[in-house]
Amino acid sequence: MSTPWHGAAELALVLDPTSDDAAAELERGIALLREVAVGSRPPTLRLYRPSPTVAFGQRDARLPGFGEACAVSTKHGFVPLVRRAGGRAAAYHRGCLVVDHLEPAADPVAGTRARFAAFGEFFAGVLTDIGLDAHVGEVPGEYCPGEFTVHGRVDGVPAVKLVGTAQRVVAGAWLFSSVLVVEDSAPLRAVLTDVYAALGLEWRPTTAGAAQDLAGGVTVDAVEDALLAAYAATLRLAPASRRS
Repeated sequence: MSTPWHGAAELALVLDPTSDDAAAELERGIALLREVAVGSRPPTLRLYRPSPTVAFGQRDARLPGFGEACAVSTKHGFVPLVRRAGGRAAAYHRGCLVVDHLEPAADPVAGTRARFAAFGEFFAGVLTDIGLDAHVGEVPGEYCPGEFTVHGRVDGVPAVKLVGTAQRVVAGAWLFSSVLVVEDSAPLRAVLTDVYAALGLEWRPTTAGAAQDLAGGVTVDAVEDALLAAYAATLRLAPASRRS
């Protein structure tokens, strides 16, 4: 399996507990990025299971239907937020696993595209190892479309978006954030259907699924275990710290 990092031989593992503060969950990644950039934190791997959130892109916030989209998100029980990185609206909840990988870099911009490709292959490999037919590439009509989406195939055809990725860089460090959609896809599909209608954006709701839809026994716990095993096979993970 290819490795998505080039510098760190060790990552400090951080396992955040579940919370009900979607904004704080999102901002914590940026706070960690700043710490890594100034050298007060080592290269870090942060995992958490997010509270229900619709993360809008900057372009979404400028559309006439943005206010309505926020209202329907809230009606579905998802907190609407505008993220600093990424494309169009994406939804996630506690049936998902968010993976934030942070490393220092003298020129964090230089490797941006290479990181998208390498992390995509890495996550596709993790999901393949637990029984999915996972590959890298955009799914036609997907929400928050991206060249390096990790998707699941049905009868050999790209069908379901399984991992969405985004990056943020600051002077001295980069953050690569990935959302692995594992369980309970119905609420995600429902909120995205109404959000995209409000924004006036076309998409195919069938692309909003989860790993569990394609391999019935897959759980967030199983994906987390497989992910950590894949990381541990290539570098050292320092003992996990847990926030209380």
